[in-house]
Amino acid sequence: MKVDLQIVRREFCDTGIGNWGQTLAERVRAREREPFRNEGTPTAPPVDVRLENSDIGGMNKSAPTSGDVAKLAKVSQSAVSRTFTPGASVSAETREKVLKAARELGYRPNALARAMISGRSRLIAMMVAYLDNQFYPIVLEKLSRALQDQGYQVLLFMTETGKQDRVVQRILEYQVEGVVMASATLSSTLARECAKTGIPVVLFNRYVPSSPASSVTSDNIEGGRLLARFLVEGGHERIAFIAGAEDSSTNRDREAGFFKGLAEHGMTVWARAVGGYNFEGAAAAARELFSRKDRPDAVFVANDHMAFSVMDVLRGELDLRIPEDVSVVGYDDVPEAAWKGYDLTTISQSSQNMIEATVSILLEQIEKRVVKKRAAVVPSELIVRSSARKPKNS
Repeated sequence: MKVDLQIVRREFCDTGIGNWGQTLAERVRAREREPFRNEGTPTAPPVDVRLENSDIGGMNKSAPTSGDVAKLAKVSQSAVSRTFTPGASVSAETREKVLKAARELGYRPNALARAMISGRSRLIAMMVAYLDNQFYPIVLEKLSRALQDQGYQVLLFMTETGKQDRVVQRILEYQVEGVVMASATLSSTLARECAKTGIPVVLFNRYVPSSPASSVTSDNIEGGRLLARFLVEGGHERIAFIAGAEDSSTNRDREAGFFKGLAEHGMTVWARAVGGYNFEGAAAAARELFSRKDRPDAVFVANDHMAFSVMDVLRGELDLRIPEDVSVVGYDDVPEAAWKGYDLTTISQSSQNMIEATVSILLEQIEKRVVKKRAAVVPSELIVRSSARKPKNS
C-alpha cells in the first residue's frame, strides 16, 4: 500500500490519535483524493508503509502494572508499592526481587497515580524572579539535591515583579506540598491563603514582617556592620554605598548594618547610588559616583553580582586601580568572587546552612500538617581578599 507521509502527518495534526472514526488506511485513501491544503509545501515521495494487526508502534500493547510485577516477583502488591515509596519499610530481599521483576517487565511506577491515591504529590515549588545573580543557580542546585534526598522533587517557576501572586495561583494547581520563594515575594493575603490550605511557604534570602510566611536569611545587618568596620579600619574616609533593590529586605538590612557600623566610628556614607541588583544598573551607579571630582575611596556594593560590574567599570572605563585608588567590597561570596580577576572581599552567607534551614522548616510543617511562621537567621562571615585595602593591624 502506497501512503504519502505528509498525509499521515496531517491526519495526526488535524484529528488527533484516538479520535478516528475510520482506520488509518481508509483515512489516507480519502485524503489522497483531496488537494493538499498547506500550499507551498513540497510533497514527499510516496513510501511503503506496513500496517500489521492494526498496531502502530506498539500502541495497543498495555503497560505493565504493579500487579504484574507482584505476580512475577511472587510478592504482595503492597510490597511492590512499598519498594517504590521513599522511606517505606521493605526487606532487602523483597526489594531486590521487586526491582528485578520491574526491570524484566519494563515497569515504571506512576507518580501521578500514586499522588492521587495518597494525596501526597511530594512536589516543592521554587519560584524565582531572576537567575542572573550567581547566588541563586547555586541555591537551586543545592536545594533540589537536598529535597531529592528526602524523596521530594522541585518544580521551578519563573516570575516577574508584580506577577508573583498570579504565578503562585498557578503553582497551587500542581498540588505542591510546599513553596520556596527565592528573589521573589508574595502578598500577605496569598501567604495566608497558602497557610489555610496547609501549604508552608518559605521566603529564601528575604523576609516580609507582615507576612505569615516563614523566612530564611543570613544576618544581613551584622554583615553590613562588619564591612563598615573593615573599611574604616583600612583608613578609608570617603565610603560610598551602591544599593540593590530599594524594596528588598536584604538591601534594607545590609544598608542599615552598614550605616550602623560607620556611625560606631563617627562616620556616615559619603555618597549613595542605586544599582537595582542588576549588572547594567550597577555599572550606571559606578559611573555616577566615580565621575565626580571628590570620588569615593571605597564602595560597598550590595551584592557580588553588582560588584563585578562596578569593578569592570572602574578599571575598564575610568582607569582606576583596585585597591590602590579605590576599594571595593561585596556581599554573598559567590564562587566567582574568588576568581583572580576579581578576588573580591565580601560577606559570605552560607547557602548550605540556609538550605538546611529551609528544608527543615518545610519538612517539619509538611509532616506535622501545621503551618506557622518561623524565621531562621544564619550567621555571616567576612571573607578578606585583595579588592580592598586591609587594616594595618590585620
